[in-house]
Amino acid sequence: MVAKKGGNRGEDAEDELKREPLQAILLADSFATKFRPITLERPKVLLPLVNVPMIDYTLAWLESAGVEEVFVFCCAHSKQVIDYLKNSKWFGQPNFAVSTIESHDSISAGDALRLIYERHVINGDFILVTGDTVSNMPLIQALKEHKERRRKDNNAVMTIVIKQSKPSSITNQSRLGTEELFMAIDPDTKQLLYYEDKADDRKGTISLDKGLLMDNASISLHNDKQDCYIDICSPEVLSLFTDNFDYQHLRRHFVKGLLVDDIMGYKIFSHEIHSSYAARIDNYRSYDTISKDIIQRWTYPLVPDVQFFGNCASKLERRGMYRASEVGLSRSAQIGPFTVIGNGTSIGSNTEISDSVVGEDCVIGSNVSIEGCYIWNNVTIENGCKLRHAIVCDGVIMKSGAVLEPGGVLSFKVVVGQQFIVPAYSKVSLLQQPVIKDSDEELEYDDNSSGIIGIPSISSTPEKLNDQFGTKLSDSQRRAGSESFLYQVGDGGVGFIWSLGEGGHEEEWRHSVAPIPADKLIEIIRTATDELEISNQDGNFLPPSGELEPDSVDNDSDEDARDDYSYFEKEVEATFLRAVHENVKEDHIILEVNALRLSYNLTSTDCASALFYSMMKLASDTPHDTPGELVKNVATVITKWKQLLKDYLSSIDEEIEVILKFEELCLESTKEYTPLFVQVLHLLYDQDVIQEKAILDWASEKEEAEESDKLFLKQAEKFIQWLNEASEEED
Repeated sequence: MVAKKGGNRGEDAEDELKREPLQAILLADSFATKFRPITLERPKVLLPLVNVPMIDYTLAWLESAGVEEVFVFCCAHSKQVIDYLKNSKWFGQPNFAVSTIESHDSISAGDALRLIYERHVINGDFILVTGDTVSNMPLIQALKEHKERRRKDNNAVMTIVIKQSKPSSITNQSRLGTEELFMAIDPDTKQLLYYEDKADDRKGTISLDKGLLMDNASISLHNDKQDCYIDICSPEVLSLFTDNFDYQHLRRHFVKGLLVDDIMGYKIFSHEIHSSYAARIDNYRSYDTISKDIIQRWTYPLVPDVQFFGNCASKLERRGMYRASEVGLSRSAQIGPFTVIGNGTSIGSNTEISDSVVGEDCVIGSNVSIEGCYIWNNVTIENGCKLRHAIVCDGVIMKSGAVLEPGGVLSFKVVVGQQFIVPAYSKVSLLQQPVIKDSDEELEYDDNSSGIIGIPSISSTPEKLNDQFGTKLSDSQRRAGSESFLYQVGDGGVGFIWSLGEGGHEEEWRHSVAPIPADKLIEIIRTATDELEISNQDGNFLPPSGELEPDSVDNDSDEDARDDYSYFEKEVEATFLRAVHENVKEDHIILEVNALRLSYNLTSTDCASALFYSMMKLASDTPHDTPGELVKNVATVITKWKQLLKDYLSSIDEEIEVILKFEELCLESTKEYTPLFVQVLHLLYDQDVIQEKAILDWASEKEEAEESDKLFLKQAEKFIQWLNEASEEED
């Protein structure tokens, strides 16, 4: 069980919570189709996220945050969800009651909340979340703010949780693959005044009503906030859905509906979290991002090596590798960093696995290469297969020599034939692609829903598929039998390759677990860079986030600048690592880094510092057992990428900034470099990355510093002396 959060609560806050049990509504149906074809057979909330069903993360967080009663609303595949919960440890927990509410005809979140209202089970303020939410935030402060507002104003019916998340300047997407979100918030009261995720973000413009500006003395307009889809609601929210049958989608209909309703005067407020984690799995890209966040421990204590409901704790080993207790691993197999291997899995000789999650009871042969993939349970991957940035569901068999290209999804029990190459972004299923689409409007949080089509789960072996598909296939397809499958996924293969949706490849790469293709990235970067330069020339450029108040002074500007650089540095590191792993050309990296620089309004020096940090981080993350091996890692990285770094070092001052960045790195984030400072500095000098003058000028500046700031100057005394003597000899 996860430890309770918020142990040092104030007495007033404790009394407030004790007055009534804290309740939550968990929507176990997303009313969406982004995870098809997988969700035609299994509900999204039961899909494994780092080998644990998504719903377990949500329930574990609610339990740890002090929620005492949870109502799980089930619709699509409701029996699977109910059976799972009944057989889990969630039922029967003291002080944490979990019960289900089942519906067979609800087609939206609005329908779900109307049904819950009719059951009269909600007694006060409640938490509203979906079963694909991962968080470790304490609720006490957000609840306290919500209740205080309610005491002063009964119209304050909802508080939504938000978090800083700057969208990509290239794709206009958040790191979760969601569209750029614009919010207007009163900086004093935190009231939400405007919410739009479908603005004309391609041109960087939005339209605000004049009345909004006239009625509010100060407005902060943001495009750097992430909606966590965690809502604290008053009971009136349920009655509002009952009174308005047009409310289907929680954001597009309900939130935006209240914001423009001048008659009733209901208000929505925001609560921003900073050090806590909260995110919702909306698409395949967010599935990938949140999986990586879990592996890298941003979601602690909901991590693989900590036991909580629904998971089997794994042992955390070096470089972020998690391995269950019973894993059969060949001596020659190589398991890379940030990889999770589940119980009962065997891995053959000369197989390489990196940045991946492998489930339980999988059989992986020899000479297999797996990178950036999510392999679920009971999967068989035969010798010589190659998989990159893909999802492989339970029971899949990949026969020898098969290849799964980036972005591919193999649904349950698909068989890929020998030597067959599954094209990039392909979705393969034992079920044929549905052709009849529901005419209902887009539902719940998703913008591409086509309703729920009830197709039973596939539990048969490939040989028995004809019987199960007998009522679904045409006469000709039934006569063809397995031949129609063989045609789809190779010799001995079983499965249909679905055609791309209306958005084609663009829709797929925007929401895939695979990194954005280099050619697409270059195309977007060039377009984005041109638009940014034109906007700046015209003088119409609006900063990404700012307060619309005359003569206002932002007292937190220094802190905001530091935050901006921190986000910039992370994005540069991600760009650099992608280049390393995918052999991206240097000019492509420069294009992307330059686009980031323009977006964050930073300098070439900032680029150099961020790239240097990324290179040193790569060297330290590369396996090493001794300080000497670490220096060799640095030499390898610098030798290969020094020209990229030198492209941003056009002056002595910029070279000095790199030395200062190295000092900071030694003292704060990567202290194992501290005793190696001089060796690395000498290496940078030998590789012509840092010139002699830059080192001597740095030393001269340090002479005037306080003693506590001369640590590395003292280490480098002999090296500095040698440089000075060499300089005098030349003179």
